[in-house]
Amino acid sequence: MKNILFSKKYIAVLICTVGALVALFVFKPHPKAFRTVQGEVWTTEYHVTYEADADLADSISAVLAGIDSSANVFNKQSLVWRLNQNLTSDADSILSRMIACAKEVNRASNGAYDPTVMPLVNAWGFGYKSGKLPTSAQIDSILRFVGISKVSLKGNRVVKADPRIQFDFSSIAKGLACDEVLRMLLRNGATNCMVEIGGEVATHGVNQSGTPWHISIDMPIENNAATVHESALVIALSGKAVATSGNYRKYKEIEGKKISHIVNPATGYSEESSLLSVTIVAPDCMTADAWATACMAMGTERTQKMFEKRHDLGVMTISSDADGNFIVWSNAPFADLLPAQ
Repeated sequence: MKNILFSKKYIAVLICTVGALVALFVFKPHPKAFRTVQGEVWTTEYHVTYEADADLADSISAVLAGIDSSANVFNKQSLVWRLNQNLTSDADSILSRMIACAKEVNRASNGAYDPTVMPLVNAWGFGYKSGKLPTSAQIDSILRFVGISKVSLKGNRVVKADPRIQFDFSSIAKGLACDEVLRMLLRNGATNCMVEIGGEVATHGVNQSGTPWHISIDMPIENNAATVHESALVIALSGKAVATSGNYRKYKEIEGKKISHIVNPATGYSEESSLLSVTIVAPDCMTADAWATACMAMGTERTQKMFEKRHDLGVMTISSDADGNFIVWSNAPFADLLPAQ
C-alpha cells in the first residue's frame, strides 16, 4: 500500500513539475523587438513600426476598421454617411472628437478650416459626385449651408441648423487614425512607435537606433497619376506628429482648367495660390492634419504672418515664384526639428 501511495504522489508531483515547465515555456513573455506592419487603407498605404513583446497587427487593423465605420464619407454604412443623409443624428466618440477639433481650428484660423465643405467638394468633382464646373450662382447657393458654426453637439447628438449640411472629414481622419493606432500600441505595452498613414505621422519614443524618428518631407512634385517621393528635408520627431497638405497631387482638369481639391470655405471656390504644400508639426496628428488643410486655404502670406509669432506649432511652407522655383519657409519651432548635421 505504501508503495502505491508513494507512486501516486510521485506521479502527481511529476505531472505538476512538467506542467509548470510547459506553462513557463508557452507563456513566457517574448522579448521586446521592433516590428513593422504595413497595408492599405482609404486608397493609400500605411506603415507602423513599434517595439513590443507581442504582434499587434490584428489590433491595428481593428482600429482602422473602427475609424472607417465612423468617419469614411465614401462608406455608405459609416456613421458620417448616415449623418450626411440625415438618417441619424448620433455621434460616437470619434465623430465627437473630430467635430470638436474642427470647431477649434476653424475658430483659430478665422474660418479657413471647415469640414462642412462636403457639398462644395462634390460640386467641384472631388467628393462622391462629379460633373462640370459649378456656376457662381450654384456656389452662392451652397455657401448658405456651409459652416461648422451651424453645427452643435448636444450630448451624443449632432444638431444641424440646416439639414443640407454635410461633413467631409477626409482632411482629418487620417491624422486621427494615426493618433488612435499610436494610443492602442501604447495601451498594449509598446514603448517606441511610429505610425504613418498616407504621409501623416505620429511618433512616440525613439527608433531602432535609439534616436528620434527621422521623417522625410516630400517635395511638392506635381503628378496626378502617381505618388512621387522626392525628399525636401528630414525632421527628427519624438512624441509629436506631422501632417502635410498640398495641391500638387489631388487635382482635376475640367473644361481645360486645372482644379485643386482645396476648396476655400469662405469663397466656395477651388483655391488657387502660389502655395504648393504646408507641413505642420503638432502634439497630435489630428490637429496637424486640420491645420495643414487650413493653411492651404489661407495661402502663403496669411500662413506665414500667423505663424511667425505663434510657436505652439511647427510650420513649413513650400511655394513657387513667377519662374516656378521652390521657395521654402519655416518658423522657429519647425527649424528646431532639423537634425544636427
